[in-house]
Amino acid sequence: MEHFIVSARKYRPATFKDVVGQQAITNTLDNAIENNHLAQALLFTGPRGVGKTTCARILAKKINQDGTEKEDEDFAFNIFELDAASNNSVDDIRNLIDQVRIPPQVGKYKVYIIDEVHMLSSAAFNAFLKTLEEPPKHAIFILATTEKHKIIPTILSRCQIFDFRRIGVNDIKGHLADVAKAEGIDAEDDALHIIAQKADGALRDALSIFDRVVSFAGKKLTREAVTENLNVLDYTWYFQITDLLLQNNIPQVLVTYNDILAKGFDGHHFVMGLASHFRDLMVCKNQETIQLLEVGEQVKKMYLEQSIKTSAQFLMDAIEIANTCDLKYKNSQNQRLLVELCLMQLASLTFQGEKKNSSNGQRFVIAPSYFKSDEFTSKRITSAGSITPKPFKKIDADNTNQQEVAPSRTEENQPKVQEPTTNITSVKAETSTKKEAATIQEVAQPDIATKRNARKVSALSLKSIQKKQELKQELEANQPKEEDLPVNNFTEEEMLTYWDKYTKKVEKDGKFNLLSHLTMGTPRLEGAIIHLEFPNHTIKTEVERAKYDLLGYLREKLQNYEIDLDITVNETTEKRYVYSTREKFEKMKEINPALERLRQEFDLDI
Repeated sequence: MEHFIVSARKYRPATFKDVVGQQAITNTLDNAIENNHLAQALLFTGPRGVGKTTCARILAKKINQDGTEKEDEDFAFNIFELDAASNNSVDDIRNLIDQVRIPPQVGKYKVYIIDEVHMLSSAAFNAFLKTLEEPPKHAIFILATTEKHKIIPTILSRCQIFDFRRIGVNDIKGHLADVAKAEGIDAEDDALHIIAQKADGALRDALSIFDRVVSFAGKKLTREAVTENLNVLDYTWYFQITDLLLQNNIPQVLVTYNDILAKGFDGHHFVMGLASHFRDLMVCKNQETIQLLEVGEQVKKMYLEQSIKTSAQFLMDAIEIANTCDLKYKNSQNQRLLVELCLMQLASLTFQGEKKNSSNGQRFVIAPSYFKSDEFTSKRITSAGSITPKPFKKIDADNTNQQEVAPSRTEENQPKVQEPTTNITSVKAETSTKKEAATIQEVAQPDIATKRNARKVSALSLKSIQKKQELKQELEANQPKEEDLPVNNFTEEEMLTYWDKYTKKVEKDGKFNLLSHLTMGTPRLEGAIIHLEFPNHTIKTEVERAKYDLLGYLREKLQNYEIDLDITVNETTEKRYVYSTREKFEKMKEINPALERLRQEFDLDI
């Protein structure tokens, strides 16, 4: 069997012109040799497989060429390569320094290439400093490393540094095409592009992958063969998923994702690829940014066609949701469910305006803020489906006749959120204890004979916002006409009197949280504005929820409809603490020490 030479060695560049993707560095070194302006200590740094050692060998060979040498002369006796990973002691460096003193037998320069120089010990670095700074005229040192930050500054200051960059996808693909042509292999453009992307900027890795895929597929290199051999998720899956998302076909999206998992692909890898796919579609929306799309010509046409179907707003939201899912994937306890929720959220993005309701009446409601919240795992998601609000019973104040009341037009237009329902069956519910989690709320307005009972819902729900708007509208509708509004003068004492009466009313209703907030401080009156100050925003929000009822009460009692509330937050306000019986006694004892003697004399308990 004939000996096989890997492509990375067989097609290793022999001149600076053959080096791929490092034109700036090769041109600099070429000009330095021609102008006799080459430094005696060079540091080549950059990622693996980008041409550091190759450029060092080409440089070592070229500086000894004077036109009289043979064509196949490689000046092997003038080039010394030292692997610092295995020769990193002080003794190894001392042996190197001893060799440096001997001039070359052939050629003009002796070149010392020290690979992985960052592996040298601190003592070896220090032993190398003097020779590196003032080497003999015939010696040139080329240091190569992938981790420049591990080299001590005194070494860096003595070297001319060349930073090698990652090789672009198009450059790698072009080189692979030349290699495939030389080997007589028929390779598709998309297949070479996938290999170039998989190499991540390293040409040596790309050539190694190329050899592996050729061994698998033979002389015909196709995209399907490359994706199968490299276990890469084919981009056609992302095009298919995106089409289903635009069609709002949630069931088929979940089935397709299950097929992807069944092929052995990781969900995290899928989410990252989906976010990149949305990014590529966004790039195609503008002619100026199409050049940022690093794909083959055939795939570029597919991206352009699908980008026309998508809106910029959809892509922006999709990128944010997919990226957030990517960030939260590792911390999720149910990773598959997380990705499925992400896909359902993406499929719900186009349910806006006329598309809000599908033809069969089904709706897919997953709030867009779900994936944007830091505490999304603790929030409750409800599937609204085709929920229609149940009619509630209206109770007349004069009799106990109950009649069905259909939902208002306003409620029909609002998003339908599934919530626990409570039937109101008795007027006696008005006098029952009302707690924070109760489901009955009494809405009473001045000068209104009838009283309506409504369900109390979470203050963070859409139903709560709708109910507050209805109460505000009802309050404004039952106010006297603007020209008939009384604006009587009143004193601060009168205001405080009715303020205390309102707090007693709140206490009677069982709203103890609101009671503690309203009695926390003394309201201050300036003109018709009542100023309140609270220590945090939570209390301010709770009081603002009861603002309309409070203002309605004060305006009616004081006959001044210009009264308004000004609520501010002062977090530096001193907190009031509730002292225990023992703490009260200790405070009193500090003021009057005789109390302790009294307690001991009569053997009193605290």
